[in-house]
Amino acid sequence: MLLFSLIGCGAGASPAVMPRAEAPRDFWSHWGDGKAELDGYAYTARRYGELRTGEEIQVWVTEDFTAGQLVKSNGGHGDEFPVLKLNDIRRFQTGIYDYHLLQSVFVRADGKQALGLPVKEVLSVDEWCGAAFEELVVRDGVVHGVGHSYFDGEGDRSWEDERVPAMGVMADALPYLARGLLGDPVAPGASVAVQLRHSQIDQRLAHREPAWVPATLSRAAEVESVEVPAGTFEVRRFEVTTDDPACGTASGIAADGTTCKATWWVEEAAPHRIVRWSRDNGEDAVLTGSFRGAYWSMHGEGQEEARRQLGLGLHPYAPAP
Repeated sequence: MLLFSLIGCGAGASPAVMPRAEAPRDFWSHWGDGKAELDGYAYTARRYGELRTGEEIQVWVTEDFTAGQLVKSNGGHGDEFPVLKLNDIRRFQTGIYDYHLLQSVFVRADGKQALGLPVKEVLSVDEWCGAAFEELVVRDGVVHGVGHSYFDGEGDRSWEDERVPAMGVMADALPYLARGLLGDPVAPGASVAVQLRHSQIDQRLAHREPAWVPATLSRAAEVESVEVPAGTFEVRRFEVTTDDPACGTASGIAADGTTCKATWWVEEAAPHRIVRWSRDNGEDAVLTGSFRGAYWSMHGEGQEEARRQLGLGLHPYAPAP
C-alpha cells in the first residue's frame, strides 16, 4: 500500500521520497532458511575498448549485522539488525592477465533506511598491476567512504560530507530494486525519476570521482518469455536510463551525451531471480544455473563439482559443461 500511495495514479509520477527497505510479510519464509541463493552467469565485460568473456556469480543471503561495527554478527550483540547481502563476483580475462572483482552490498531489511541506499557496500578489484579497495557507509543521509589504490593520486582517500540528494539511489542497489525483494519503487507500466550515484565498479575502472546524476527507473507493463542457458523464463523488464554526458566514460562507449541504459530481465515468479542483465555498451550477463545452499561449508576437495549446477566450469575460465 505504501508503494501505491507514493507513486500515485499514473505512469511517470514521481514519489516525493523513496519508500523504506523492509522485508514483506512472506520474505522470511523463503530467505530465513539459513541458505544462500547462488546464481551463475555467463558474463561479458568491456575493458580497454574490447568485449571480454568471463563469469559472474551472485550470492544472495540474509545476515544479522551489528550497528556499531557494521559487520556480520556472531551473536550476543544488542545492536543487531537484519540485512540482505549481495556478493557480486566477476572474473574476466584481458590478454595475458585477468581481473577479479568482488562487491558486497548490504541493505537493511527492517525499514530503517530508504530503499536504494545500502547501509554498507565494499568493492575490491585486483589484477596483475595491483589491487584497489573502497568501502562506503550511508548514515543519516550522508555517504562516508574510504578508498585505497595503487594508482598515483588515489592511494589513500576518505570523504565524509557527501550528502544523499532527494530520491537518491546508489547504482549498486539497483539489483535489489529490480527484484523488488525489500520493496518496489515503481509499479509495472510506471516510471520514477531519481538521482543515481555512479556504481563503484564504474568509478573504479574509469578512475572517476563519485557523482549523482538524474535517472529514470521504469518497469515494463508486459511479461515476456526469455530463453537463457538456465532455461526459459517468464520475465518483466526493469530499466534505468540516464542522460549523464559522462556515462560513456564509465561504460566504455563514446561520451557523446546520448542516453545510457541498463536493463534487467527479472523472473516474474518468486523469488524473482535476475535472468539476464545488460547495458548498452555491450556488457551482458545471462543466467547459466542457480541453486540454494550453505556454500560456505562446501569447501572440501571435490565439492567444486557444485559449480556445474551454476552452469560454470570446474575452475574460473574453464569451459562450461
